[in-house]
Amino acid sequence: MSLSRIRLHSLHNKVMSADEASNFIENDMTVGMSGFTRAGEAKAVPQALVNRAKKNPLKITLITGASLGNDLDKQLTEAGVLARRMPFQVDSTLRRAINHGEVMFVDQHLSETVEQMRNQQLKRPDIAIIEAVAITEQGHIVPTTSVGNSASFAIFAEKVIVEINTSLSENFEGLHDIYIPTYRPTRTPVPLTQVDDRIGSTAIPIDPAKIVGIVFNDTADSPSTVTAPDVETQAIANHLISFFEKEVEAGRLAKNLGPLQAGIGSIANAVLTGLKDSPFEDLVMYSEVLQDCTFELIDAGKIKFASGSSITLSAKCGERVFGHLDQYKDKLVLRPQEISNHPEIVRRLGIIGINTALEFDIYGNVNSTHVCGTKMMNGIGGSGDFARNAHLAIFVTKSIAKGGDISSIVPMASHVDHCEHDVDILVTEQGLADLRGLAPRERARVIIDNCVHPLYQAALNDYFDRACERGGHTPHILREALSWHANFEETGHMLNASQVAKSA
Repeated sequence: MSLSRIRLHSLHNKVMSADEASNFIENDMTVGMSGFTRAGEAKAVPQALVNRAKKNPLKITLITGASLGNDLDKQLTEAGVLARRMPFQVDSTLRRAINHGEVMFVDQHLSETVEQMRNQQLKRPDIAIIEAVAITEQGHIVPTTSVGNSASFAIFAEKVIVEINTSLSENFEGLHDIYIPTYRPTRTPVPLTQVDDRIGSTAIPIDPAKIVGIVFNDTADSPSTVTAPDVETQAIANHLISFFEKEVEAGRLAKNLGPLQAGIGSIANAVLTGLKDSPFEDLVMYSEVLQDCTFELIDAGKIKFASGSSITLSAKCGERVFGHLDQYKDKLVLRPQEISNHPEIVRRLGIIGINTALEFDIYGNVNSTHVCGTKMMNGIGGSGDFARNAHLAIFVTKSIAKGGDISSIVPMASHVDHCEHDVDILVTEQGLADLRGLAPRERARVIIDNCVHPLYQAALNDYFDRACERGGHTPHILREALSWHANFEETGHMLNASQVAKSA
């Protein structure tokens, strides 16, 4: 414990154990907690709450920025603490509870959660638990590896618990840019016109009288689970690089492209890493998550500045970055997620958004969230914030999964998160489909010809040809449109036996 990290001396008497702090959380409360994609979540108090709930059951609504690390969602689920969870998660135990109807999950665009709280459309937290590296002389909270929704949670909540993480350097102070939009109906524009603009404060400004407890922890963030780039992700990257080169040559993109956004996950991370071998220089990033690819590109001299809402890194990359933060600090800023994902700013800056799809259909509708249309995977995250407003809305995925049992391109998406009107470019390792300016029948032809794996190309051509015979602006055979998903649920393969034989 180091009281020097609590620079407002009148708060020293608020230091307590995690067990003591957890007692402020009562049954049926709404709890707002820091944490965004396994970065910067409170760690000690949630663990204490799990231990307490095993003896004295209670239920809460838990709202964060995005997913949590250190198996907290798993432990909270197993202890029966979660009645309701939002707006994003990646834990397999929680996922099962959601799909069994045991936990009510509200899947939201990540820019909208605190906006709805601000407008009283969503219940504000009774208590906020925020991880910090320090508390300033004014009693303001200096976040750690994420901002997420932490600033607004702390502002809205009646009570605040601060967890000071001593495993992280106090050098994080100055990295953050905390800006809170003004209230409607007299809201003013967010005054951010360049990726490296700083428009707010370096700490979360709250009345220190709201701080009811301060807990120390020394637990690191969980490392990211992204996998290394492979042949297929490199092929996707190569298709994108070739596309970008043509856009620059045609004058539709500048030589440094434009601000880049990459969704969380192995494929998007690997695709961005592939830009190391591209001809593009002086790149900037305006994204919600800064992953390994961000720092690979900074180290390669490709990215000159990156703005995000969290830093989520593998163990090896984290050791390099967090151990030498002073070398990166002038190239980084972390913002609240309603600013990193703000539609107005995305449209103004001309973001190139690169996000991952679970599947997409022959007309360009994208499913990011539901397996076979019903089972939640993780959530929509920030992809929708960017897709509708981006200069280029790009979705990437491998063309097949489960050794070829699943095609990522299907006749009709089993669930639609991003409709055809919001999608510009689709890319698999097979190729790239540019959908801009195309009617539905034209989109289908480009997608089938360029993105589909050979195992499924004949079957999709057959479906599309027969659908076109029936007519319609967007031709479909409704009795067959979701048959691939039904086949998979019944047999473990999307094609029936005769289709498999024809594709062999």
